[in-house]
Amino acid sequence: MSIADLYDSGAHQSNMAHFAAIVSLATVDMSITSEEESVLKRLAFKLDISEEEYKHILKNPDTHSLVPPYDLETRLERLHDLFGIIYADHEIDEAERRLVHKYAIALGFSEESAKKEIQKCIRVFGTNAEFEY
Repeated sequence: MSIADLYDSGAHQSNMAHFAAIVSLATVDMSITSEEESVLKRLAFKLDISEEEYKHILKNPDTHSLVPPYDLETRLERLHDLFGIIYADHEIDEAERRLVHKYAIALGFSEESAKKEIQKCIRVFGTNAEFEY
């Protein structure tokens, strides 16, 4: 196995863990709406998640540990993906707010910067703006 193969494998594992975190947010209220399912499918495509992996993660989102990205741009992109699923139903509830804060910390944000970035995302995503994934 080449170094490139190892990197690709690690990057894919990171994508799967990120997708599992997104699924956890989608299922925090115990159901997935059609809007959330649409976002999940777009993000699965973006993250190169196969149909088999998609089904497995939907059933078992807690089987993957979140892998914090090294660079800030990727951390912000991942946080925005999380907000994409949160605002699929056009609102954020308290359980989602607590969980996204936990994920922001796991992504590598400090407590203070996590709060600031979450507030920014709430302002942006809460405007009912349409975002492409």
